[in-house]
Amino acid sequence: MTTGPVAGHLARMTLPMVVGILAVLSISVADTYFVAQLGTNELAALSFTFPVVFCMASIGIGLGAGASSVVSRAVGSGDERRVRRLATDSLILALLIVGGLATLGLLTIEPLFRLLGARPAQMEHIVAYMRIWYPGMVLLVVPMVANNILRATGDAIFPSAIMVVAAVVNITLDPILIFGLGPIPALGVEGAAWATLAARFAPLAGSLYLLHRRDRLLEFTIPPMAELRECWRSIAAVALPAAMGNVINPLGYGILTAIVASFGADAVAGFGVATRIEALALVPIFALSAGIAPIVGQNWGAGQHARIRLALTQCFAAGALWAVLLAASLWLFGAEIVRLFSAEVEIVQVATGYLDIVPLSLAGYGAMVCAAAAFNAIGRAGRGLVLHVVRTLVLTAPLAWLGAELIGPPGVALAVAAANVASAGLAVWLSRRTLVRS
Repeated sequence: MTTGPVAGHLARMTLPMVVGILAVLSISVADTYFVAQLGTNELAALSFTFPVVFCMASIGIGLGAGASSVVSRAVGSGDERRVRRLATDSLILALLIVGGLATLGLLTIEPLFRLLGARPAQMEHIVAYMRIWYPGMVLLVVPMVANNILRATGDAIFPSAIMVVAAVVNITLDPILIFGLGPIPALGVEGAAWATLAARFAPLAGSLYLLHRRDRLLEFTIPPMAELRECWRSIAAVALPAAMGNVINPLGYGILTAIVASFGADAVAGFGVATRIEALALVPIFALSAGIAPIVGQNWGAGQHARIRLALTQCFAAGALWAVLLAASLWLFGAEIVRLFSAEVEIVQVATGYLDIVPLSLAGYGAMVCAAAAFNAIGRAGRGLVLHVVRTLVLTAPLAWLGAELIGPPGVALAVAAANVASAGLAVWLSRRTLVRS
């Protein structure tokens, strides 16, 4: 990706990721839908697992970002042996970290979820789910890292296809294992965990096959310990800030929910509907941030700073165009979309109020996440973390509290919009100082 039209590379890396991200989101929706039919305690149990599952997935995302960063830069520099070594050592590191976390998780299921507020009626289902989910972490994180390595070499289609296959398998197995079919007994919440576990074998096998058989990127020799430590330090320098950045965003939504809660259950419900619609609307933005990372990494490794500047400019422009189209669509049809979730007048009012204000500012949010992904790609992940901290904790949280005090729920939406715009300015400024010097 160090030659040829930058826009073409960006489109080729981004469009398949839109499909892949939607496939991953569909798994959570399907799990929630089927488990909800079992009863309130079962649904509550699954809800308790979401924060833990998300935190563990964030570690995988961080490890994947670290692997993508070091591998893409090595690809850009033309050092094929280092590419193979970094790819292999990234997977080894992921395996070791996930193995340790899975063991710790299995030993602390009940104390951890009691701390989170789970009651005995829910704990039974939580234990049944997590005792399967934790060992399956290896099958979650290793393919995540492997797919990031594939994208770092310029392949976006096969990683996305692997994500789609996993989603199809998971959603197909969910009702069979949860409710039973023929000789297969009904396993309830435990069935959802088994479905997720089974669906992960395809991504693991597919990604490792591509890395080993097609791309010849795996080494089967033991490197000197000093070289291994150097590789792991390079990955961790990106992985840790990237993982923390991924955790901050849902933390911010938790803070906003607590602020909105002071206006009653209908306000919380309306805010929840709006942010779920927003999450779906952000899929192209997240795909852009995933697509730009290997482009920036390879060109940084090759010393092609002008191509990085062009890639960022095109990414910012694409995000802005999407935000304009999204805002126009929601101004016209936002109320009708909200009513698909609820027809309660106050819920619709709060949700549409948010969707009238925030979507246009997602151009700024897109600039921020794309800049953060670019920082990760060149090994300056601390600056990406700064962007997330400033937007969420320094700007959004206090502004949302002030806005809510002054004008109620619309003040929260205005705070989010203001934080998006301000963080975009910071992202552009940091990008100019860091990435585009030539």
